[in-house]
Amino acid sequence: MVTATQVGHGLAKALGIKLYYRNELNEELRRGESTFSSTTADTYVEEEPRNIEWIQEQLPTKRGLLTYARSLFPFTHWITRYNAQWLAGDLVAGITVGAVVVPQGMAYAALAQLPVQYGLYTSFMGVMVYWFFATSKDITIGPVAVMSVLVGEIVLKAKDTNPEIPGPVIAAALAVIAGAIITFLGLVRWGWIVDLIPLVSIAAFMTGSAISIAAGQVPALMGITGFSTREATYKVIINTLKGLPRTDLNAAMGLTALAMLYLIRASCSLAAKKWPKKAKTFFFISTCRTAFVILLYTMISWLVNRHHRSKPLFKILKTVPRGFTAAGVPRINVGIIKIFVSDLPATVIVLLIEHIAISKSFGRINNYIINPSQEMVAIGITNIFGPFLGGYPATGSFSRTAIKSKAGVRTPFAGVITGIVVLLAIYALPAVFFYIPSASLSAVIIHAVLDLITPPNTVYQFWRVSPLEVPVFFAGVFVTIFDNIEDGIYTTISMSAALLIFRILRANGRFLGKVRIHSILDDQYVGSSYRPSPDHGTFPSKSAHGIEDSVSRNIFLPLDHHDGSNPEIDIQTPFPGVFIYRFSEGFNYPNANHYLDQLTDHIYANTRRTNPDNYPRLGDRPWNDPGPRRGHKVPDHSDRPTLNAIILDFSSVNNIDVTSVQQLIDVRNQLDKYTAPSTVDWHFANINNRWTKRALVAAGFGYPTVSQTEGSVSRWKPIFSVSEIGGAESAAAFAEQQNNEKELLQEQRARNRDRARAGDAIIGDSESGESSDLKNSGVKTTTSSKTITVNGLNRPLFHIDLTAALQSAVANIRARDELEAKGGQGIGEAP
Repeated sequence: MVTATQVGHGLAKALGIKLYYRNELNEELRRGESTFSSTTADTYVEEEPRNIEWIQEQLPTKRGLLTYARSLFPFTHWITRYNAQWLAGDLVAGITVGAVVVPQGMAYAALAQLPVQYGLYTSFMGVMVYWFFATSKDITIGPVAVMSVLVGEIVLKAKDTNPEIPGPVIAAALAVIAGAIITFLGLVRWGWIVDLIPLVSIAAFMTGSAISIAAGQVPALMGITGFSTREATYKVIINTLKGLPRTDLNAAMGLTALAMLYLIRASCSLAAKKWPKKAKTFFFISTCRTAFVILLYTMISWLVNRHHRSKPLFKILKTVPRGFTAAGVPRINVGIIKIFVSDLPATVIVLLIEHIAISKSFGRINNYIINPSQEMVAIGITNIFGPFLGGYPATGSFSRTAIKSKAGVRTPFAGVITGIVVLLAIYALPAVFFYIPSASLSAVIIHAVLDLITPPNTVYQFWRVSPLEVPVFFAGVFVTIFDNIEDGIYTTISMSAALLIFRILRANGRFLGKVRIHSILDDQYVGSSYRPSPDHGTFPSKSAHGIEDSVSRNIFLPLDHHDGSNPEIDIQTPFPGVFIYRFSEGFNYPNANHYLDQLTDHIYANTRRTNPDNYPRLGDRPWNDPGPRRGHKVPDHSDRPTLNAIILDFSSVNNIDVTSVQQLIDVRNQLDKYTAPSTVDWHFANINNRWTKRALVAAGFGYPTVSQTEGSVSRWKPIFSVSEIGGAESAAAFAEQQNNEKELLQEQRARNRDRARAGDAIIGDSESGESSDLKNSGVKTTTSSKTITVNGLNRPLFHIDLTAALQSAVANIRARDELEAKGGQGIGEAP
């Protein structure tokens, strides 16, 4: 019966696929001339990873599916242990946030070009739905300024193109579609996608949006009309300055409200510093300043306009309906989707980056870890269900989250408390909302968004950390101000991506040298009783003080000191003709060519050709190496060594691809021609991935090349890194010793009982008797140690670290030199 393996081999033969094109498992290749590996160490042959292994790792297990299902409802992990102390903290935080979200929600709805009650609907659904799926106790979902501005732009655009479709219908459809996309990303656990947006892009987006929103609210704050506040920010600022003479009574309600908001906050901050014991009280006073100011100015508005309801002296909200008047199934069709489809990417990005960035930040502050993928599920489901009660797109709010955290929130259940506060406002306060001044709501918006502007000191820290990212920040801010928020988002993300790609493409490796160092603790060598010389802290001489080599160790530093190491340190070349090269940004197709060009250029500049007479006649030389001009001598590079070995440090490499491996093969062939008739040994250190080893082995790396004529590796001297298992210091030996002592103790007690019955002077079970006999028993553990190799014997050129790689390279160079000195067979052939 024909097996599947036989069928596969038959197909491979028919298609010309060579399944066994290398012989890495050959016993001679593994052992070489190493007596140790032949007689002492156990054989360990490293097997290649198989494709089926990778597939099995990706497939979910039954336990994994159960864990996944439970992870969709994080509240089940803590709700059963909910207690009165947690409830007290949640009550305080929930009520505090509720006092803030009511005025803010109405103000942000105005930004979205929607009636103010839609801000309350969105606030209610955000906090009531989120806690079921939350992994953050601090975040508060609801209407936010930036998202409201985006919704407002879409609604205004639809008034021109589709005036028959109401704004709330468009906003609800946008929330459902965006929520569905984000929910899908969360369910497939793609939370990592948010990591593609760097902090600088988020900061630029928040700063530009805050300036744009604040500038757009100043005309309403001052009562200036006659131009559109939806134009580019710089135009709004110019038109506002031109319209200052048209300022009316609205400015009195707006400017004074804004001044009072900042005055209360500053006063509470100073009072908290002066009276630290009452800091909590001042915090709550400061937190409630928004609600207090809105209530105060609403009362002033009622006193002024109670006799002018039909024609108030300044702009007020007027009638706000009671209850959920917009509850119903959202209307979604192709025509509505076409209205906002071009704005959908920006909507999803804003919903994600605001929420995830805020939740991660407060998670780190309060010592817990959020699950970005599950947070996507929470945002998505909130936006899917919100429109059923009239909500529009909602996400995490920075200001309300900060308040909630400082108020001492204990669990996500605080959102339910906030929801109850909002519900009371929806049903009990609509009559009060009638007199809220629009200018005072603008003051609330400006006061909230100005805190989102990145302070200059933070920008300076960006400069200190990564100067190249500061232009990205300013580009995002300027594009937002001179164009719009969406283009600002796309600009910062595109520039950050371009910067990342540039860094990968132009990554520079480092050539390393060897330095001998000592470790000093409290003015004494670690591992030795000797101290450094008091004269300038110099090392004592080994011959004078007998310091063993075990006290010192070799490390590898860049030859050019570009890592910031002390330039006075004399870094030695590893060995004549041996080069150690460390990759810095991975090794894949974008940067492979740049890396290897740097490698070959350095080698050519610091070595000489093995056979300078490799071209007997002038016509044999290639066009790109024509030699010296007529009448000029060949440059003398006899002081340079010939190339013997290359050691590649793969500590920063996780995966490699076909392009990078092929270019590595090309460089190997190129350098073999340069060193002909000899060949170059390629050693690899610190490989961290089995798939990387598989790829390198497939290209012929990792084991010595056998000469086609000799078919042997007579001069090959593999060096293996080994570890000891068992022995007196091992866990197994300790366990055996404990067991032996236990058995001995039991035997000793039995003998003591027998002596007691026979009238012996030593009483049975005596502590002293047991102790005495145990000390004199002389029982020793006989656990023997066993030495095994760390890496597979079939991959002798894959080393555990750079030291092992250098030892192997040097040993084989010396072996080759000895063989050539003797005139041995195989000189100049592949090792």
